[in-house]
Amino acid sequence: MKIIVTGGCGYTGTVLTQELIKLGHRVIVIDTQWFGNHLKKSNRLNIIKKDIRNLEDKIFDKVDTVVHLANIANDPSAILNPNLSWEINVLGTKKIVEQAIKKKVKHFIFASSGSVYGVKKEKKVTEDLSCVPISVYNKTKMISEKVLLSYSNKIKIHCIRPATVCGFSPRMRLDVSVNMFTYQALKNKRITVFGGKQIRPNINIQDLVKVYIHFIKNPKIKTGSYNAGFENLKILDIANLVKQKIPCKIDIIKKNNDPRSYRQDSGKLLRTGFKPSSSVKKAISDIKNKYENNKIIFDEKCNTVKWMKKIGLSRG
Repeated sequence: MKIIVTGGCGYTGTVLTQELIKLGHRVIVIDTQWFGNHLKKSNRLNIIKKDIRNLEDKIFDKVDTVVHLANIANDPSAILNPNLSWEINVLGTKKIVEQAIKKKVKHFIFASSGSVYGVKKEKKVTEDLSCVPISVYNKTKMISEKVLLSYSNKIKIHCIRPATVCGFSPRMRLDVSVNMFTYQALKNKRITVFGGKQIRPNINIQDLVKVYIHFIKNPKIKTGSYNAGFENLKILDIANLVKQKIPCKIDIIKKNNDPRSYRQDSGKLLRTGFKPSSSVKKAISDIKNKYENNKIIFDEKCNTVKWMKKIGLSRG
């Protein structure tokens, strides 16, 4: 199968691309490479260093599936430059799905976000509940879903709403809760928790990659949006899981600038036959193992906001 992965040099994209190549697929990665390129060379891999807003139609020739991961990721990054976020996350998405349709691509898989729900008190946040986004990033994901689904009579659309992703990737991120706490514990023997009572759903990066591959293998799954998160944990509970594996102290700061708190129910995804096989604990262990074996390069690129500011992508 010939597959395009936009954002294929990113945190999730790098792991997904490597796995697709192992499975024998031909992969075209489209990425600006703002955060570098950690992909290994392969005769089944073609890397195009480009912005998704400036692609030629011919890139989509004879492509079977597009997995669209490229975006300005997470709330703090999106607010740095809202106009850029809207242009890439929404207008860029609209452009490439139209190009895919023009070139008769059959299947489009979109990386949305579980954060589109905003603050929810329900114990089971399913896809039937309303999206009430409270940030620029959340809003761009919700609107992108609506745009894509409006084309569902022309191309198969699956929108995946991942929980907060965790675990090791060659393109490492340390601005997501599990990874950040694990790194703090390893480096400083101390974790700083803001608030702590807010609940967030989590998914190991290995399971998320399996989700995308599940949809690639099963394009006939009903069109629509699917939650992908399997462990709903309080932020403080995540810190304690890290402490169980890495001796450290936990400092709790009551002031919390991020009020999002919601659980995620992925029953709809599970009913399609998907079975998760990893966990938050496994993510912590994997990062610890890579750290102790000097397999993780910690630099400014691991923090999306800091790096975007450094390379001049912030509004100011």
